[in-house]
Amino acid sequence: MQHHYVRLRDLIMHVVTAGEGEPVLLLHGFPQTWYEWRDLIPRLATRYHVIAPDLRGLGDSTRPQDGYDKQTVAADLWQLLHHEMGIDRFFLVGHDWGGPTAFALSTAHRDAVRRLAILDVTIPGDGSDVFSSSQGRWHHGFHRTLDLPEALVHGRERLYVSWFLNAFAAHPGVFSEQAIDEYARCYAQPGAMRAGFNYYRAIPRDEADNRAAIAQGKLTMPVLGLGGGESFGRRELVLESMRRVAQDVRGGVIEHAGHFLPEEATDTVAQALLEFFGEDG
Repeated sequence: MQHHYVRLRDLIMHVVTAGEGEPVLLLHGFPQTWYEWRDLIPRLATRYHVIAPDLRGLGDSTRPQDGYDKQTVAADLWQLLHHEMGIDRFFLVGHDWGGPTAFALSTAHRDAVRRLAILDVTIPGDGSDVFSSSQGRWHHGFHRTLDLPEALVHGRERLYVSWFLNAFAAHPGVFSEQAIDEYARCYAQPGAMRAGFNYYRAIPRDEADNRAAIAQGKLTMPVLGLGGGESFGRRELVLESMRRVAQDVRGGVIEHAGHFLPEEATDTVAQALLEFFGEDG
């Protein structure tokens, strides 16, 4: 795995790449970074050119004050792929906030995304109310509150991050101390928690943008939707959400995992992605 820093229009993006072949873009969520893909990347890199960035404001990318609506975050990624790397078509995978970001990228560049995989997240504005309401996701409202989350979490980033990693996984001990330390390192950096909370504060804008995009027509590329079957996993809600926004959808539930599918069910997810991408020939 190689690490790069790419200057975009208003940020410097940290990007990890590996392998050769057709490009696959992996988009992480909260409270994580590119690092959530660390075990999956070698499996995909045997066949594909894997690209795993730290999204705007997160990980080791820089932290603009604004631009956390998913259309803007998606525009960062199009600049990275199309303008900086010369990539016109690619496979796309999004987990947690990476899912709505992947959806925004797919609606903005429908001919560029060959196949789209969404892992344990629904799409804001898909015509349902499950994005923030399902499985008691109390933190959505808390994160959208201005300033208070930053004040309460400051100096306690590792405690806060580790609570999510343990509570939203199906089984205790999935995350090593090394993994928790890495996520805590990133979110303890100045402005990182605020950037993470800003992804939630942009939900009303995301809902409006997505409703407008869906009104232009459902996605037509093949879509894979996978939900975790335990703990805070979204189960069949992922598949239901994707069927509201896309025409050609398949997938299901990974019963032995919670929310963090790339780390809890690495082998299962890798096999599903390799089979899904392989159908494209």
